[in-house]
Amino acid sequence: MSQFTAPRPQLSLQARKPRNPLVAPALMRQAGRHQADRAAERQRAKQDLALEVRRLRPDERSP
Repeated sequence: MSQFTAPRPQLSLQARKPRNPLVAPALMRQAGRHQADRAAERQRAKQDLALEVRRLRPDERSP
């Protein structure tokens, strides 16, 4: 077996296509539904009800 190997032929590397500059921002953007989900609506309704109860109930701490 010889100590040195024959040089390998150089493969020509093909140039890659340039990246589309509009794709990366589109992928990073969180697109989705444009309205609150039902859980958020229920939570908001519960908060509004608690606020209304606090407004209507007299302050129990004052004499």
